[in-house]
Amino acid sequence: MKEVNLTEGSIFQKLIQFSLPMIAGNLLQQVYNLVDTLIVGKCIGADALAAVGSAYTLMIFITSIIIGLCMGSGAFFSADYGGGEESKLRQDVRLSFWFILGVSVMIDLLIYPGMQLILDLLQTPPELMEITRKYVSVVFVGIFFVFLSNFFSYLLRAMGNSLIPLLFLAVSAVMNIVLDLWFVLGRKMGVGGAAWATVLAQAAAGIGITLYAAAKIPLLRGKKTGTGWNGRRLWEIIVNDVATGIQQSVMNFGILMIQGLVNSFGATVMASFAAAVKIDTIAYMPAQEFGNAYSLFVSQNHGAKKSERIQKGTRIAFRTAAGFCLMISALIFAFAGDLMRFFIDASEVEIIAEGARYLRIEGTAYVGIGILFLWYGYFRGIGKPHISLILTIISLGTRVALSYTLAPHTPLGVVAIWCSIPIGWLLADIAGLIFYRKNRKIV
Repeated sequence: MKEVNLTEGSIFQKLIQFSLPMIAGNLLQQVYNLVDTLIVGKCIGADALAAVGSAYTLMIFITSIIIGLCMGSGAFFSADYGGGEESKLRQDVRLSFWFILGVSVMIDLLIYPGMQLILDLLQTPPELMEITRKYVSVVFVGIFFVFLSNFFSYLLRAMGNSLIPLLFLAVSAVMNIVLDLWFVLGRKMGVGGAAWATVLAQAAAGIGITLYAAAKIPLLRGKKTGTGWNGRRLWEIIVNDVATGIQQSVMNFGILMIQGLVNSFGATVMASFAAAVKIDTIAYMPAQEFGNAYSLFVSQNHGAKKSERIQKGTRIAFRTAAGFCLMISALIFAFAGDLMRFFIDASEVEIIAEGARYLRIEGTAYVGIGILFLWYGYFRGIGKPHISLILTIISLGTRVALSYTLAPHTPLGVVAIWCSIPIGWLLADIAGLIFYRKNRKIV
């Protein structure tokens, strides 16, 4: 595939051309979890759906650490590539690989002994504890493959190739669907079957893209300059990656805390939240991946020292994201109930009603999260991931504080959790604008 050079040509065209495969790839990645939700909810029952939904939030939190580290390294790779520094890129790839691999192994070594404590902290209802543990104990086998898939995906994207990661995810998604049907419907393996289907699909994507990168990217095979040890550069990578990793994990830790509060309202709210969050994630996912594409645009042009192009691209990106989010918000508001019935049996009236209420409250404000994804991408792209972390703390801190203050102690109840989300987005967007104006002149 021809690589997309983001440092020249039509900005809007290049952003769309580069982001579309990323959007499609994330959509396919969501298929993993959507298939689990659909089959588990329809074929096993509401309790199983609640357990898988709670485990999904936990899995997203843990893997967000790895994804954040890969994302941070991707900004380095993109800047190296945009600046034409092949030797530096080769070194950054090598140092980043071993660092993130070490973190991935450490997570796996820690997660299993602490699993019971984690499930207790999530306030998992006793009647759902065993089924949740069964799902979690299997699905965390896939952490290593999540690392491989994301590391080489971000490397390829940094070099202007967003199509190949999509192709591997497509194969993996089809594999996940087939295995889900076979394990759950055919072999009656229950939630364990859904978990194994996800793990095997992740393995196919991770191993496949690793072999492709090793065969097709010359700098991974060459033994030229840039392969030596550089402690100072490793430290720079660690600081940058950890800041991005913390930003991603803080984002999902806040969501994890919300999951714990949701769990305290019982199985009906848990099941509605599990299904609604999947719909929610897909609805604003294109804006998230557009933000990631925009971040690579910023970092490539930052490496090429094209500040005027960055500023022009920023204006274009914000208008594009806002327009898309407003359109999606209108659709979600109109069809919230129908979307819930896609995952939940029509007889589960209470679950459908609560999920639709969540979607209508949060879905009207998708423009807030769309803008926030761009702020994350901008500051990551100019080498200031700590600002993205600050914005995440503002957004999630507001959400958690309002939820825990209002939901258990006021008549609003669970509605307070749903309303706190767009309020957090708005405050973080305002802070992002302030930071942007302060940092614009130094880019």
